Amino acid sequence: MSTPPANYIGLPYRIAVLCYLYDRDDNLLLLHRVKSPNADMYSPIGGKLELETGEGPHDCAIREIKEETGLTLAPGDVRLTGIVSECAYEGETHWLMYLFEIMRPIGHDEVHWTHFDEGKLEWIPLDRVPDLPIPDTDRQIIGPLIQEHRGGFFMVHIDCSQQPMTWTIHESIKAPIAATSNK
Repeated sequence: MSTPPANYIGLPYRIAVLCYLYDRDDNLLLLHRVKSPNADMYSPIGGKLELETGEGPHDCAIREIKEETGLTLAPGDVRLTGIVSECAYEGETHWLMYLFEIMRPIGHDEVHWTHFDEGKLEWIPLDRVPDLPIPDTDRQIIGPLIQEHRGGFFMVHIDCSQQPMTWTIHESIKAPIAATSNK
């Protein structure tokens, strides 16, 4: 593991969750964002942990899903699928992200709204996701890993301080094929 260039040492470190919700047809619920980070791009439901309250990642995932969709989930409905650390994302921030998958298909009628202050929610077929405006880290690394590890677990470190970015997969546990779909 290399040390980032000196101009990236001391960047703020943020902790967040990303939540992957699928419907019965394996469409993924994405937010077309209007705010930074990643304004005008698509991303999963998610947000930053409330550090001042000591909020844990699972509680943050359940809270963010409720805030962004109106959907109330039980703790057993969410499952940690991945951990991503990013060094010097966009040259501005280091990130530690917990990735959660929802363990049951979500009905479109369970999502209480499609527009809110963060953007617009859209159900996207998985094969169309790479064609959307999404961050390069999601397109090249996170998206493929989350799909490969549904029902399993992975941990990856992404170094964005250099171009092209590099990444190291530290853990990879894939689920049996039968466990990788909501169908």
